[in-house]
This record gives sequence, C-alpha cells and structure tokens, in this order.
Amino acid sequence: MGAAMRMKIGQGALVLAAVGVLLGMPMLSSMALAGNKHVDEAVEHARSAAAHAKEGHADACVQHAEEALKHAQAAGLKNPHLDEGVKHLKEAVLHGKAGHANACKDHADGGAMHLSEVK
Repeated sequence: MGAAMRMKIGQGALVLAAVGVLLGMPMLSSMALAGNKHVDEAVEHARSAAAHAKEGHADACVQHAEEALKHAQAAGLKNPHLDEGVKHLKEAVLHGKAGHANACKDHADGGAMHLSEVK
C-alpha cells in the first residue's frame, strides 16, 4: 500500500471520528441537562423546605425535603456534593417527622447548599 493510500485512509478515519463526535455531543449534553434539571428541582425543594421550617412548619419541611430527595437521587450523578446533599435531606426528613422544625431547617439549608454546588 502506498503512502498516498495510507494518507487517504487516515483522513477518512479522522473525518469519521469527527462526525461521531459531532453527532454524539447533543446526546451527551442533553443527558447532562437532564441531570441538572433534577438537581435544580432538588435545590428549589430544599430551599422551600427550609423556608417552611423557618416558619415552624415541620410537616411542610418534610414534604419538600422528601421531594428534594427524590430529585437528588434521580439526578444519577457521581458527585460528593450530591452525596452530602442527600445526607442532609435525609436528616431533614427525620428531624421534620419528629417535629424538630429548627433541625429540619438546618439540614434542608445544608442540602440546598451542597446541591447548588453540583456541577
């Protein structure tokens, strides 16, 4: 095989790789956006949980913390901030169910803070 033939095969392989990358990028970015959508929802619910707890409504804190927890777990990302956010949300639920609005608020705030750091 001549040098010209090897060059054409190499160029063809490069074009094929470039097309693969271009076609794959929208799919990857939509997957990332789907993960971020869940994280965004989790942050909003965690903040709502904290706001309700601040008003002394432990039951509403539990409802929002549970919803935040569902979204955080549905994000399906590997991230230490996500893991910490989930831990805080679980604690918020436990404390809220026990009627401890202040502790529910503190953990919901912690969950929102960590989840907002998820990239």
